[in-house]
Amino acid sequence: MYKYNDFDAAFIAKRNAQFRAQVERRVDGSLTEDEFKPLRLMNGLYLQLHAYMLRVAIPYGTLDSAKMRQLAMIADRWDKGYGHFTTRQNIQYNWPELRDVPDMLDALGEVEMHAIQTSGNTIRNVTADHFAGAAADEIEDPRPVAELLRQWSTDHPEFQFLPRKFKIAITGSPNDRAVTKAHDIGLRMVRNDAGEPGFEVIVGGGLGRTPMVGKVLRDFLPKADLLAYCEAIVSVYNLLGRRDNKYKARIKITVHENGLEKIRELVDARFEQIRPVFTGYDQELLAQIEQSFAAPDFKVASTDGYEATRLANPAFRSWSDTNLTAHKADGYAIVSISIKKHGATPGDATSEQMRVMADLAAQYGHDELRISHEQNVILPHVHKSDLPAIYAALRAADLVTANIGLISDIIACPGMDYCALATARSIPVAQEIATRFDELKLEHDIGQLKIKISGCINACGHHHVGHIGILGLDRAGVENYQITLGGDHTETAAVGERAGPGFSADEIVPAIERLVSGYLELRTDETETFIEAYRRLGMAPFKAVLYPEAKADAA
Repeated sequence: MYKYNDFDAAFIAKRNAQFRAQVERRVDGSLTEDEFKPLRLMNGLYLQLHAYMLRVAIPYGTLDSAKMRQLAMIADRWDKGYGHFTTRQNIQYNWPELRDVPDMLDALGEVEMHAIQTSGNTIRNVTADHFAGAAADEIEDPRPVAELLRQWSTDHPEFQFLPRKFKIAITGSPNDRAVTKAHDIGLRMVRNDAGEPGFEVIVGGGLGRTPMVGKVLRDFLPKADLLAYCEAIVSVYNLLGRRDNKYKARIKITVHENGLEKIRELVDARFEQIRPVFTGYDQELLAQIEQSFAAPDFKVASTDGYEATRLANPAFRSWSDTNLTAHKADGYAIVSISIKKHGATPGDATSEQMRVMADLAAQYGHDELRISHEQNVILPHVHKSDLPAIYAALRAADLVTANIGLISDIIACPGMDYCALATARSIPVAQEIATRFDELKLEHDIGQLKIKISGCINACGHHHVGHIGILGLDRAGVENYQITLGGDHTETAAVGERAGPGFSADEIVPAIERLVSGYLELRTDETETFIEAYRRLGMAPFKAVLYPEAKADAA
């Protein structure tokens, strides 16, 4: 894990002191809210529906036990005892008092954390595969490159006032767990014919009111050229991107309006122009960063206790079947901790739960944790012999829900319960769906199914790329929920297709129940997932079960 040097520490301290002075001026009335807005956004502070909200960066989703404990302390001291993990691997505090925010930022600085560029028209927190450095299918750990991109983009003088916000995601695996094709720049590590690792560069992806799957700008880019090439992309966008209409200002619209070939031509020209400027310094810096990401000293021990517990304890077996992923090291597993107990708010973790997860990471997990874009917490390096003890501790903390990848493992934005932009509630819908299918005891029969919910067209809940997507809208003052089907966030990314008319708040859960029941009847056997059945059959049979009244009218 990257550790701050003297420059990093001084930079954060200076920024925090600067913002403290700005907050004091806002509190005493020297600054109006309009004057204060651009200053607070540069430091991750939003004004939400009921209060300010502080968004804290967790670069590429990686943190250790000290950071997690500090996040818990901040939640207790300055918020309401919990934090909300987001789809950008950040954590949000929903109830801070403005006068306390500088103290919160100083507390973050004590553990090498910050809130810089978690908002505003700049390059946001760089996200990565939450299994990076651990996954069995990984070509190479992408986090050193993500850290290089973080350092390059932080306060970059050319890119602080882009046409719109700009998001980068990176994965080191062929199986995309970082949603790279829905980002402004997506980076997928691949090998060339000589077996050398490099990157497939994807540009122009994004969700929101105009969802688009990113396009491949470069099939293979050598690692040594990555930083210069990314700078070339953002430079071209900064000049070419529209500033006359914020709804058409994202790079996806720039690519769409100008065409991929023109963008490639401009980027290549800019790349050749600036490439000599880097003169290898970025590679020297990358080599230094890579030293911070050396693999842990994996232990060698028997896994007999793990196997015996699986045989003796059905609940443990169910949890291990759903919440563990293959690790690259023999005898190890990746543990996904669901913070989506049935009926809970997706992404919310209490301070006590944070401390439990921190303790487990320190004792059993080589002191590493990850935050996933799916709003769960990961212990990336756990020896199987320690899994029974981890399970027992998670059970005591009410963190043992065995639902990773299942229908109740729902991504949901805060919706109208918190967000000033939302037009409908997301959290209650997610809670009701999870509770209903827990009552039906169907989750494991249904199998892998991704439901994603957004409370407005901005799509912070990634509904466009859900197998089942739910979009909440306002229809003449009444909440109305549209359903999309067939979305996919992986390497086979797709934007879901709208099924038909929306449903009221009272109708949406029964509609999802009809849809899933119909899938169980339509699938060829229990191994065919929802997305596989949808791709085989198309929209028509699913639409028929969603809208039975239309079928009856036709008859």
